[in-house]
Amino acid sequence: MDYKLELVFVPVTDVDRAKAFYVDQVGFNADHDVRVSETLRFVQLTPAGSACSIAIGEGLVGFDEAEPGSVRGLQLVVADADAAHAELSGRGVEVSPVDDQPWGRFVYFSDPDGNTWNIQQIVRPGEA
Repeated sequence: MDYKLELVFVPVTDVDRAKAFYVDQVGFNADHDVRVSETLRFVQLTPAGSACSIAIGEGLVGFDEAEPGSVRGLQLVVADADAAHAELSGRGVEVSPVDDQPWGRFVYFSDPDGNTWNIQQIVRPGEA
């Protein structure tokens, strides 16, 4: 049996602000933005090349208990941390300097609510 992680909920205070951040600055694709009712809105956003999306919204089951900004360490994997750093900072995202570790090179950023992201370039032993 295959188990595929395809959607992660990210709690935010302002759906429009968060959607603009993830789409216009980080570069995610806006897959869905559906207002089902006055109290229910579902927004699905996907990083380029990813099989997993994030969901933000209003009135989503179980979502109301999650504190905006409480998600820590969501991770994206890229081929080049320096290129990711340049792209994101060029789009106005406040990113950390590239952090070189023995297991990878990382760039970190937060969304407007404080949910945190890691971007990893995997480095294998012997690679420079």
